[in-house]
Amino acid sequence: MRNLLKTAVLMAAITALFVALGGLLGGRQGMLLALAFAAAGNVFSYWFSDALVLRMYDAREVDARSAPEFYGIVHELVQRAGMPMPRVYLIDEAAPNAFATGRGPRHAAVAATSGLLGALDARGLRAVMAHELSHVRHRDILISTVGATMAGAIAALANFALLFGSRDSEGRGANPIAAIALAVLAPLAAGLIQMAISRAREFEADRGAAELTGDPVALAAALRRIEALAQHGAPFAIAEEHPATAQMMIVNPLHGNAIARLFSTHPSTDERVAALMRIAAAHAR
Repeated sequence: MRNLLKTAVLMAAITALFVALGGLLGGRQGMLLALAFAAAGNVFSYWFSDALVLRMYDAREVDARSAPEFYGIVHELVQRAGMPMPRVYLIDEAAPNAFATGRGPRHAAVAATSGLLGALDARGLRAVMAHELSHVRHRDILISTVGATMAGAIAALANFALLFGSRDSEGRGANPIAAIALAVLAPLAAGLIQMAISRAREFEADRGAAELTGDPVALAAALRRIEALAQHGAPFAIAEEHPATAQMMIVNPLHGNAIARLFSTHPSTDERVAALMRIAAAHAR
């Protein structure tokens, strides 16, 4: 129920931003068109955004024959958790990362990059996939998928507003300063909505992974290694091209300065590791 409420709040907030931008672009008529577009976008996101994201990353589905170790780890974890088996995907990308997508446990997919499989041993890979399956298990993967799709659409609509001008509620040309401000602030607001929800989600998924594997230290070590390789190695080119999808990853795949990291959808790795080590200490007692 809590995650359904989060999804409803996210969709409502994104819809409100669409309506505001629609009013900016075309007055009352623009607001109505934007509302219809937002409703259609929400429906599309619910049913098809997982396929869209997987296609965007050129992910290929694998099975026990084509990726035995990777698939076997996921299968072992879902058996332990009593979950339906998700579809398993591999992304041919050197940057190490992973994500889950779909609208629920019976319609889920987990994906990892080839770089992740090469960077981690079986223990670390198990911990990372347990994190992703925790997202699936807690039914919060829809939030990230819808957020990624809709935030990207808001950014596109804002760019349209900047390029082609705007109208006020009476259909007259709007104040250009107000138009620019709203067109800039709307994507920022969408990002802040994602950030607020995503940061809490990551901590919960880390905790869920620690409970599923009984090995919080393995996830802490994996997070350290992934972050080091992601931030100081080759960039995750596809994620850089589609930054709205970055919040789906286990570790922020985007390179950036301190200001960019301040607005990251992910908690800092130091915070996540500290929380995991507290769990490990509690288990040791």
